[in-house]
Amino acid sequence: MTDASVPSSGAPQEVLASLGDLTRRVRAAQRATWFPLLLFGVLTLGGILVDRLTFRVEEVTPCPPGPSRADVVLTVCTAAKQGSPLYWTAGIALVYAATAVFYVRRARARGVGSPIRPYVLTGVALVVVVAATMFWVGRNGIPQPGEPLDFWSLQLDPGAGTTQFLERLTGEAAAVGLPLLVLSWVERSRALLLFALAYLLLELVPISTGWAGIGAASPWSGLPRLIVPGVFLLLGALGFALVQLPRRRDAS
Repeated sequence: MTDASVPSSGAPQEVLASLGDLTRRVRAAQRATWFPLLLFGVLTLGGILVDRLTFRVEEVTPCPPGPSRADVVLTVCTAAKQGSPLYWTAGIALVYAATAVFYVRRARARGVGSPIRPYVLTGVALVVVVAATMFWVGRNGIPQPGEPLDFWSLQLDPGAGTTQFLERLTGEAAAVGLPLLVLSWVERSRALLLFALAYLLLELVPISTGWAGIGAASPWSGLPRLIVPGVFLLLGALGFALVQLPRRRDAS
């Protein structure tokens, strides 16, 4: 009695399959993981030069006691200091700002949504936490050798393993590594999840710097500590770019 066609039994499956394919294409068009990795890699390697330029040797009076000087009384000793908290705080914040702008402009140019907000908000929040922690620890000046470390009113032994782990955690591990886990969830990327976990492992596990042959009193003593995660980030940026940029051209 009617000329209307009846859809075949496979039509719903075909619709779901096409929707799934469209979802994968949209996610591929949204991904630009290589961009923040590139910026963070450059920022990390730049920290080597900042450490070199801010390196200074200060006299400490009185000299803190130590087991190697149990029978020797020293009135003055020296301590090497380097690094700039402002460089890391401002640099990481600028990277997140640049990443947000890049993702939003790229998404608008492609006519798709941008999932970058959770990543950027998490990163900025952790940068604030890290900056507040650094301010609290250094509010009375840089702790002298032998003095306890005031970590949010907790008097910690600077030489203890727990203290050193907290110092690593409240550095690039929290400000860079943890937000990468959020980005891997936002982009549904297992590859980025594995990369973020590997980066956190590099930051949290103490790595011996003796392989570089650079002593702690050298102006370049920050090089062994920063070059490994810096190169790791740049290699990650290169790898993700090789995968994602062809997809970007295909999507366009």
